Amino acid sequence: MAYKISDECISCGACAAECPTEAITEGSSIYVIDADKCIDCGNCADVCPVGAPKPE
Repeated sequence: MAYKISDECISCGACAAECPTEAITEGSSIYVIDADKCIDCGNCADVCPVGAPKPE
């Protein structure tokens, strides 16, 4: 199971900075998580100010 970033994303980049596997990259309007690299650690959800990353 991996996390996915919802449309609530404000593109602040906090999640990408905390991802230990560098699975999060900046997309065209919101950040995107590569499910193949995501280890389901939850760091992204812990630091997101708007709660955009959610488990799939």
